Parts: sequence; structure tokens; C-alpha cells
Amino acid sequence: MWEAFEQLSWIQKLSSTGWAYNTVSVTHYLTMFWFIGSIAIVDLRVMGLAARKRTVRDVAEQLFPWAWIGFAISSFAGFLMFATDAGDWAPSPHFHIKLALIGVSVVLAIIVQKSAPKWSEAAETSAGAKLIALLSLAFWIWTIVSASEIPAKEGLG
Repeated sequence: MWEAFEQLSWIQKLSSTGWAYNTVSVTHYLTMFWFIGSIAIVDLRVMGLAARKRTVRDVAEQLFPWAWIGFAISSFAGFLMFATDAGDWAPSPHFHIKLALIGVSVVLAIIVQKSAPKWSEAAETSAGAKLIALLSLAFWIWTIVSASEIPAKEGLG
């Protein structure tokens, strides 16, 4: 199935046109760091390590819209990269781990985003909130490391 998907004409064109594939690749990585960086700043604010003069709510409201735009662009570009070699990527257990880590990381980011207004109302950020933010940050880092290890472990990328 995935090999047939790779053979679609537009995917073949993307795969064989160096500048197009490189543009998609750079877009994927740039927007990935854009959205993870935005989420990391919010997580660090929840933990009291960044933007201390601003409330968690303010930081979250300012950065999360940009984070989700970056996530959407990065996901689309990542899908295009996947499409050019889908037959090799789809069965990769390391790729599945990366996707699972992205899923957990996104859920944690949503929890932080939805909880930010409530956390801002408290005089001091709770230990539970800080733990969730730490887990969010840790899972994004784990996701990046996992994704960067795929080429070494699978010979892909």
C-alpha cells in the first residue's frame, strides 16, 4: 500500500526535485523548532524559570496560537517527507515510537494550554502544574532525540 502511495506522480516529483524536497525538509525542521520552542517557553514559565514578570495565562495565550500554527505546518511538511519514502518509513518501529511520543507530547501541551488560566489564578503555581510542564518539556525533548536517532537505527532519513 505505501509503495503504491510513493508512486503517485506528485510525490515522485517532490522526491526527485532536490530544491522542492529540501524546501519541505527545512520547513519541517524550522517549524518543528518554532512550535516546540513556543511550548517550551510556556512550560518553563509554568515551572517559574522564564518570563516571571508575566502570568502563565498571558504567556500561554500569546504563544500557543503560534505553536499550533507551527505544529500544523510542521506536520504537513513531515507528512510530505514521509510520503516520498513511505514504504520504508511506515513499517519502522522507531518511526512508530516517534509518532507515539508526538501524540503524548501534544496531549501534555493541550493540558498545559487548557490549564494555564486556572494556574494563573493561584498565588503560587502548584507542584502538580510544574510536574505536568516538566513532563511536557521532557516528552518534546524525548521526541526530538527519538526522531534524530531514526536514521542511525534504521538507515532512514
